[in-house]
Amino acid sequence: MIDVGVVGLGKMGLSHLAMIKAHPDVNVVGVCDATGYLLDILAKYTGVRTFKDLHRMLDEARPQALIIATPTHLHAGMIRSAIDRGIHVFCEKPLVIDPAESAVLTDAAAARGLVTQVGYHNRFVGAFREVHRLLELGAVGPVSTALAEAYGPVVLKPSGHTWRSQRATGGGCLYDYAAHPLNLLTWYLGAPASVSGSQLTSIFSAQIDDAVASTLHYSGGTAQIVANWSDESQRKMTTKITLWGAHGRIYADRQEIQVYLRDTAPIPDGYRAGWNVRYTTELTEAPWFYLRGEEYSAQLDAFVHRIIDGSIEGENDFASASVTDRVIAMISEDAARDDARLTHTGSSRQPTARRGLGAALRGLRVGS
Repeated sequence: MIDVGVVGLGKMGLSHLAMIKAHPDVNVVGVCDATGYLLDILAKYTGVRTFKDLHRMLDEARPQALIIATPTHLHAGMIRSAIDRGIHVFCEKPLVIDPAESAVLTDAAAARGLVTQVGYHNRFVGAFREVHRLLELGAVGPVSTALAEAYGPVVLKPSGHTWRSQRATGGGCLYDYAAHPLNLLTWYLGAPASVSGSQLTSIFSAQIDDAVASTLHYSGGTAQIVANWSDESQRKMTTKITLWGAHGRIYADRQEIQVYLRDTAPIPDGYRAGWNVRYTTELTEAPWFYLRGEEYSAQLDAFVHRIIDGSIEGENDFASASVTDRVIAMISEDAARDDARLTHTGSSRQPTARRGLGAALRGLRVGS
């Protein structure tokens, strides 16, 4: 049995707690949060030990592994506290705000021989895993063009002050939404050489972005990232990936993968030239506990079994997540440079990250 602690009991933290508490190889030894009434309820109805101070939980409950589900700006300090005590770490995404710090934490965990994982759950979705397998087989040839998208109804009106509404705490569509399709791109194509044309657009939020667009440049082509968490047409978050190669095209979302293969393609087993469709349900094993989606259980199960097996390197470890951190920083810096250029040249169009495209369009006069 692996003794596990959980810190951060918001939406994701409670979800992780419910799943990990039901895992047959796990014993939850403590939970930590700043909200007293929530801890009282958990202590009363679950019997789990509760703490308001993380260091106290780590020292008294002595978990072998820690699940971190707090706002992003708190991740680094908590990860460091766990690593210093020789505790394995599962952390919600993105890993940290500063990519230089993610590299330091990656090295520190590796030096202690610790298992690490970051909650990029899409890598455990059957359709997205099948994309990776087909690319490894060279089914469509080298990818020349890619499109990664994420849409959802998170911010649909001027929002109040939460950690998600502040850039310094890791909020905004770039960190909270675009990180998911970006992580898939880095899994499929690796890190880009550069990015350009990045726009962080505010729609309802006052201080952070609600929409993201950027072009990622690779030696063999380009990838576009588009994300918008102010899309009321979506019932929940929707992530999509499309990749084009010399031998065909792959499209995938959470539900299915559609593959078009030319007769020039090296046809994988189970596929044929022309259109192929496979569904996530046929590509995914049933989890021991279902909540939110089988991929959430699958990622925690992978973390637990990596600890049991002593597998330091693995899916979504800190090393792979730090690549995504670097790409997020590249997009943020590129968007800031574009804003600075517009300000320096005296352009009448204010940066879209501050005004939003709709406001910019309303500022144009007919015939101007």
